[in-house]
Amino acid sequence: MNVGIDPRKVIVCRCENVTLADVLNAIESGLDNLEVLKRKLRIGMGQCQGQTCLLLVAGILARKTGKSFDEVLIPRNRPPISPVKVKYFIGDER
Repeated sequence: MNVGIDPRKVIVCRCENVTLADVLNAIESGLDNLEVLKRKLRIGMGQCQGQTCLLLVAGILARKTGKSFDEVLIPRNRPPISPVKVKYFIGDER
């Protein structure tokens, strides 16, 4: 990391107000999987759905663990197990 920058003041996830210090502490405590970091810190669960923060945290995780960026597991979108018709969400009020 850059010398002179306080990791407590660097915001990694604006939606969930997660700092670089939060991410580094979580990795140092043994959380070495992006999915686990997501669940612990709520990164990627805010309004932007991780469009920025997941890539930032994946890069931090890759550097801290010595893994390549491709090795770091990025959570994938999980579609419903079976498709659901829209009419079930709308209701039957006709």
